[in-house]
Amino acid sequence: MRFFNNRSRGCGLAVLFVLLLGFASAALPASAAGLRVGAAQVEITQFFKPDLPPTGKFDAEHLFVRAIVLDNGTTRAALIGMDQSGVQLGVWAKVSKEVAAELNCPQANIIISGTHTHAGGVTGSVSDTSYVDNVGGAVVSAVKQAKAKLEPALVGYGTGISYLNVNRDAIDPKSHLWTQAPNPKAYSDKTIAVLKFVKPTGEPIAVYVNYAMHAIDGYLVGFITADFPGAMSHYVQQAYPSKPVVVFSQSASGDQNPLYMRPATNVLASRSGVPVTGDVLVRESVEEPVRDNKVAIKAPDPEVRERLEQFMESEGALLGEEVIRVMTDTTKTSGDVRIAGAEKTISCPGRKRTDAGREGMTGTYVDSPPVELRLGMLGIGDVAMTAVNAEIYSRILARLKAETPMANTVMVTIADGRADSGYVPDDESFGHNSFQVLGSKLKVGCAESSIADGLAGMIGDYLKGGK
Repeated sequence: MRFFNNRSRGCGLAVLFVLLLGFASAALPASAAGLRVGAAQVEITQFFKPDLPPTGKFDAEHLFVRAIVLDNGTTRAALIGMDQSGVQLGVWAKVSKEVAAELNCPQANIIISGTHTHAGGVTGSVSDTSYVDNVGGAVVSAVKQAKAKLEPALVGYGTGISYLNVNRDAIDPKSHLWTQAPNPKAYSDKTIAVLKFVKPTGEPIAVYVNYAMHAIDGYLVGFITADFPGAMSHYVQQAYPSKPVVVFSQSASGDQNPLYMRPATNVLASRSGVPVTGDVLVRESVEEPVRDNKVAIKAPDPEVRERLEQFMESEGALLGEEVIRVMTDTTKTSGDVRIAGAEKTISCPGRKRTDAGREGMTGTYVDSPPVELRLGMLGIGDVAMTAVNAEIYSRILARLKAETPMANTVMVTIADGRADSGYVPDDESFGHNSFQVLGSKLKVGCAESSIADGLAGMIGDYLKGGK
């Protein structure tokens, strides 16, 4: 059998030439493909006045705004992290407009999220002029600096695992009621998602990290700390001579706490006068006196405080080592990536609680106006960065991962403002009488499907090239 005659041989050579040209184009440096990336960080610690001064010994005692700016020659985007509990809706609306104007890109191409540290000063509101000017101004400044540093880049995505987190909806073994405690038998997503941006020669420019664990070690301790996210960011940054900017974002962590809480509960006990025995203390019993001002609150014992700060640095180091391992193993990178964002608002039936009580009881409710949640999706090549402006339970992300048409799907929570919803449990977890569920302003049966289906549909539109 003859495959080519004279005419077909000429066509075959032409096809071969085109293929070879395609391979040559794929081997060109990133500058030819188009992606450029810049990153910067701006410190904001100075804008807050804690009860207790910093020790000056620990990296996590510094708060930052960190920004990664992307430019593929067609559009721009920004991934921004704040060492704050979150960012209020009005603040996000104002700052994101300024960032969009600075980058000349749609607001849907911008994700601004809090690391959710519980000791990062205050989150502020749009009426807090000094907060908007200082912290909001730092966001814009970080973006401007990152934009000025745009350079040819490649992007790669990988995932790892960490067993530092645990589900926190548990039954108290003594009262047999729902409480906040480690529940290793309940569902917990251990995935660390890592998006790395490197120079064509391989040196890291920036890293975007996503993991589900409440940054709650510093809650009510009286001093400022960026908690384990800040410690992790600094640890990874210092590992590389290029000093990449490392942004941490919360995954679906509404029901996820650190597995080990003894150092944090010891500080709370020290502040409220509860004896520190060495054993693990029940979180609620030592948190409540401080949280509800039921005792004369004291400064924590210096040694107890130092152990907690050392522990947060250790958590950051362990998480950071897994991030570095993922970065090392992520060898597939690209400098030719599509960037496109989308956003939508969903509405779910609301409820208003009519009784009181922190946990372990059945709440009573009346109907209230619907609750709106903002969904976002930023496609970066073959990675779907989804965003929700609330604290989401982990099984909602599990459902999204089961439905998404893109394998590389990430969920960033506490992003792009803060919904007036309280926690957002999955349908099954509405049966847990934990403080998160009791305080939720959502009725059961809407949020889980609306979030998962809504985001999966947005990802599908991205794959189709739609808006």
